[in-house]
Amino acid sequence: MSAAPLGVYVHWPFCKSKCPYCDFNSHVRDGVEQARWRAALLRELEHGAREAPGRRVETMFFGGGTPSLMEPETVAALIVRTKQLWDSAPEIEITLEANPTSVEAGRFAALAEAGVNRVSLGVQALDAPSLKFLGREHSTDEALAALATARRHFARHSFDLIYARPGQTPEAWAEELERALALAGEHLSLYQLTIERGTRFFTDHARGNFVLPDEEASAAMFERTQARLADAGMPAYEISNHARPGAACRHNLIYWRYQDYVGIGPGAHGRFAEGSAKRATRRSSGPEAWLEAVERTGHGTAETSTVEGQDLVEEALMMGLRLADGIDRATFASVTGVDPVEALDAGRLEPLVRAGFLEIDATHLRATSSGRQRLNALLERLIA
Repeated sequence: MSAAPLGVYVHWPFCKSKCPYCDFNSHVRDGVEQARWRAALLRELEHGAREAPGRRVETMFFGGGTPSLMEPETVAALIVRTKQLWDSAPEIEITLEANPTSVEAGRFAALAEAGVNRVSLGVQALDAPSLKFLGREHSTDEALAALATARRHFARHSFDLIYARPGQTPEAWAEELERALALAGEHLSLYQLTIERGTRFFTDHARGNFVLPDEEASAAMFERTQARLADAGMPAYEISNHARPGAACRHNLIYWRYQDYVGIGPGAHGRFAEGSAKRATRRSSGPEAWLEAVERTGHGTAETSTVEGQDLVEEALMMGLRLADGIDRATFASVTGVDPVEALDAGRLEPLVRAGFLEIDATHLRATSSGRQRLNALLERLIA
C-alpha cells in the first residue's frame, strides 16, 4: 500500500451574501438542509477514498463559500470519517476558512473541538469604507474581535487583506500593513484586487463606476508588501502568502508543489497520480445539481480526465513557479518524467534569466520576485 501524501479539500458553497469581487463557486440560499448536506458530503468523501486509496492524509481544508456557516457537527463528522477512510498524519493540518462576523466567530470553540486546528479569516480590509466597498458584512471591530477569538481557540491562524483598492496609495497601504502586522500571528495572505469576469465588480469597473490604482502604484504596493513582510520575519513563500518559518499553509503547498488531493463538494477539483499521469476530477458546480447527483449515484463528478505529457508539464510549471522556492527539479521530474529546464526551450529561458525574471541552478527553477510579480506574462513566454 502506498503512503503517498494526500490533501482533502471540502467545498461548502454557501454564503450569506455574494461579495462583488468574488468569482468562486459561492451561492446565496434562504435556507440549507444541514443534515442532508452532511450526509451527501460524507457519501462523496467515501467515493473520494475509492478514487485515491492507500494514501496518507496530511491536510484537510474546508473552503468555500463560507465553511464557518457549516454546523460544527458536520465538520466533526467529515474529519472523523476522513481519518477512518485513510491513514492520517499525527500532525495533520485541518484548516477552515471563516468570516469574522460575531455569529460565526461564536462557533470557533465548537469548531476547535471538532478538530479544526487552523483558521483563515477573510478580514479583507481594516477600515469601514473599504469593507463597505468590498461588500463585507462585518465591521472593523468585529474583525478585531474575531481575530482575538481565533487566537484563543486555534494554535494557528491567518487572515486575508485585499490591497490596490480604488483610491488607495502606496503610503496608505503601508500604514494598513503596519496595523496588520500588529494583529498577525504566523501567517498573512495579501492579495491585489483583480477584476474577474462574471463578478459585479467586472460590470461596475467596465461602466467606470470606480478606477483602480495605476500599474506603477500597484507595483509599488506589491514591492512594499514583499519588503516589509520580509523585514518582519514573514517573507513571501508564494506570490500572495507570507509566513514565519515553518508556518506556511501545508494544504496550499500541496497544490503548488503539484502533489495529490481529492476534492469533495460542489465545484471541487481533484488531482491524483495514476502511473506517469494525473487523474483530474471536477464535481458539478451547482449546489442542487451536485446534491441530487450524490444522492442518486454516490458522487457529483461532472468531469474526469487524464493530464499527461505536455499538459502535465505545463500544469506543474504554472503551480510551482508561484512559490518563492520555485520548482525542485528532481521532484518535478519524478512527477512529469522530465526535468523542467530540459522541457523548456533554451531560447525562451535564457532571455528571461538575463532579464532577472528567472533563476536556474542545479536543483531548482524559480521565478524571482520580479518574475512572480509578472507571473502570467512570464508563463505566456514559457508555455506559449
